[in-house]
Amino acid sequence: MSNVKPKKNLGQHFLVDQNIASKIVEQLTLPGGVADVLEIGPGMGVLTQYLLQHKEYRTTVLDIDRESIAYLQQHFPQLGDRIISADFLKTDLGTLFPGKFAIIGNFPYNISSQIFFKVLEHRDVVPEVVCMIQKEVAERLASLPGSKAYGILSVLLQAYYIIEYKFTVDEHVFHPPPKVKSAVIRLARNGVGQLDCDETLFKQVVKLSFGTRRKTLRNCLRSYNLPPEVTAQPVFDKRAEQLSVQDFVALTNVVKQNI
Repeated sequence: MSNVKPKKNLGQHFLVDQNIASKIVEQLTLPGGVADVLEIGPGMGVLTQYLLQHKEYRTTVLDIDRESIAYLQQHFPQLGDRIISADFLKTDLGTLFPGKFAIIGNFPYNISSQIFFKVLEHRDVVPEVVCMIQKEVAERLASLPGSKAYGILSVLLQAYYIIEYKFTVDEHVFHPPPKVKSAVIRLARNGVGQLDCDETLFKQVVKLSFGTRRKTLRNCLRSYNLPPEVTAQPVFDKRAEQLSVQDFVALTNVVKQNI
């Protein structure tokens, strides 16, 4: 079978640099004796080939592109039924693995945020994620409070994961080349089982707080109708990007006590 043709509607940009592919796989540590690895969007298996060199890994690949699936079945027959034709965002991950599993992949830029939200839903069984995404998004996820890049997904992911920006990847190592630079990041669970607040409300407070970045929290959280003596607290004079995860936990508890 000839090479798979990249499909624009799937956001496919195939990595063609073997050194970078090998380096991405090297970022995996599989903490706690985890053996299962799920590769999202393997394409023609540029990462898969290096994953399979690790006999201690039990690699499963999942792709929405049927042409890629056919290519993988032909070139990686040893994977057998661990080549899955499916949409990651619609897949019930609990049916794929009996326990914990790591995630790796060259994520399609157009759905990377949705992938991370799904990872958050399964954070108790996903101890590690290694992925290549758009550089701008990678910087956002790894950024600290006070940075203009710091945003909703930064806070929500950093609540449960330690995020490391590993390295930048130039456009020319892809086919076709994307119009932006890419970056590889690693997410590792930070040991926080549960936040010290209502986690559903936490997510809502974070999203509302960043809804209008230039406004103070007093304005952003106006819909909660908090009493004036509560919104007089100094934290409400701040903007969302100034708050750490722990600050948002504390803010969530203030909101919870007063609504």
